[in-house]
Amino acid sequence: MNTGTGRKTGDRIPIYNARTGNVDQVTPVIRTDAEWQALLTPEQYQVARKQGTEYAFTGRFHNWREHGIYACVCCGTDLFLSDTKFDSGTGWPSFYAPVSGLNVLTRTDTSLGMPRIEVLCARCGAHLGHLFDDGPPPSGKRYCMNSAAIDFVKTP
Repeated sequence: MNTGTGRKTGDRIPIYNARTGNVDQVTPVIRTDAEWQALLTPEQYQVARKQGTEYAFTGRFHNWREHGIYACVCCGTDLFLSDTKFDSGTGWPSFYAPVSGLNVLTRTDTSLGMPRIEVLCARCGAHLGHLFDDGPPPSGKRYCMNSAAIDFVKTP
């Protein structure tokens, strides 16, 4: 069985832990479709496991201003720091960089008839959102994420 990212049970992958500053060797999180449905809310499942998108300006983290770490709702992998969040005006939480390139994967998505870059959790393959080249400095990137695919851990 694989995560949808080509990884198999027993593989170990490097994932950056934003809380410790360490790169840990972890196993991918692999579950059946039925297991994901049992663990997630219907909206989380539709977005994170079926590549859905929540409506603009409706997500929990669109206007969220707390200090902390945004993590994958499926496996808890650290994805983005609140310090990299910005108001893109698009209606979705947007970040100019992930906590580490180790923690996210990208692939081409042509589901709307045009090429876009899909962003996935590197540990479990959850669909997080899309990456665009219209973000602010220093990266010029906009990681446009779905609130339903992420969770929040408050930090001091």
